[in-house]
Amino acid sequence: MKIIVASVPGGGKSTVLKFVKKKMPRAKIVTAGDLYFSIARKKYGIKYKDEMRKKLTMGQQKEIQVMVARKISNIKAKILFINTHMTIKTPHGYFQATSNKTMKIMKPDIIVLLEFNPKDVLKRRIADKKRKRDIESLKDIEKQQRINRQIAFEIGRNANCPVRIIDLSLKEKKPFDQARKGAEEVIKLVKAMR
Repeated sequence: MKIIVASVPGGGKSTVLKFVKKKMPRAKIVTAGDLYFSIARKKYGIKYKDEMRKKLTMGQQKEIQVMVARKISNIKAKILFINTHMTIKTPHGYFQATSNKTMKIMKPDIIVLLEFNPKDVLKRRIADKKRKRDIESLKDIEKQQRINRQIAFEIGRNANCPVRIIDLSLKEKKPFDQARKGAEEVIKLVKAMR
């Protein structure tokens, strides 16, 4: 079973998937962005992840997308979580990070779109000192979440797979409440699909 898990950049999907992995240790998680960066570094001399969306041409990005999709399609696992994005904001506009073409190659069983409160996303982006993320407005983050929904439904329709939206905009009473809730929902979904 292949499950695409996506959110806006800095939303918290990697943390959600860490909690999933604790409960489902046999599941495999692949981060599309890591594969993408590895190829971009070797092929085009990209030095850090956040440089990719600014320096690569659309043609280069599309080429790498297909290469990543092929690598992912060759991963053997009973349960494979694909950590990715629906869109990436580039200087040219929103670029479909997960396209109809890559979906045909990967053949996912379901798309899970995690949505967060834009204030939480902004806080996480500011706190992430390992990355050189653009700091956007709350409206920009909300806009990208809306665009992600449109893209998810379009590619889900073309890939003939369902789309599940998990709302994680709850106010956290304890650290990682959103990630724990997201992991619980993802695990329930996987168990129901087996």
